Amino acid sequence: MELRTLRYFVAVAEELHFGRAATRLHMSQPPLSRAIKRLETDVGALLFARSPTGVTLTPVGTVLLDEARALLDHADRVRVRMSAAAGVATITVGILGDSTDPGVSRLAAAYRRSHPGIDIRIRDTDLTDPTCGLRTGLVDVALTRAPFDETALTVRALRTDPVGVVLRADDPLARRDRLRLTDLSERRWFQFPQGTDPLWQSYWNGGRPREGPVVRAVQECLQAVLWNGTVGLAPLGHELPAELAVVPLIDMPPSRVVAVWNKGDTNPLIRSFVRIATAAYRN
Repeated sequence: MELRTLRYFVAVAEELHFGRAATRLHMSQPPLSRAIKRLETDVGALLFARSPTGVTLTPVGTVLLDEARALLDHADRVRVRMSAAAGVATITVGILGDSTDPGVSRLAAAYRRSHPGIDIRIRDTDLTDPTCGLRTGLVDVALTRAPFDETALTVRALRTDPVGVVLRADDPLARRDRLRLTDLSERRWFQFPQGTDPLWQSYWNGGRPREGPVVRAVQECLQAVLWNGTVGLAPLGHELPAELAVVPLIDMPPSRVVAVWNKGDTNPLIRSFVRIATAAYRN
């Protein structure tokens, strides 16, 4: 079994969809399907039960998934040790937003266990650059939220979070169980500085131009709501001060937590980081 074929298998097993797995692997679906069929021939058993609605793992596939992950982890550790011997033993991770996310905590613990000798550097960034300095070479990989311009970048979705509107607790709308974007059409919304990625700005403005105070950090957003009654959006589940409330938005697309790195970067530390992140955010 080639490691490349095992990576293909793990992608299909995690996505449970050949199309999504092909997109994740940056390849077309036919060669991926052929590779999986060859693997099934080598194994001598079906790995996936195929149906019009998707695929599921067979008992043999479930066993192989555990073994494949272990083999790929070992291969990555070999590459990491080789990189360390060559003097490349540092990875810089950019984090946008709430670093207390349980997914981040699980990822940090799992990555330390897997790579105890690696120097992991963290760069906490504000809201003006959703790629956390990736394009300017300040970080090797970023944990952030989409959408943003993905040109020359590789993006791996880790989780989706529903979004709500942050209001002052004494705001009449804060007593509602749910809201629509049209309920907020006359409100002021916080803005990001000029030059911020337009896809990013548009998402956090509910898909249309708005007016309001310029902010750069999460705390500035919360203070703008508290002091000025400005409308802000935030993923649900985050703790807020008692003076603020969050109401779910039922017509707002969810926020995608993603890992992102420069396309073509073959640093094995990044590859292992993304695989461990995928597992940490899935649990």
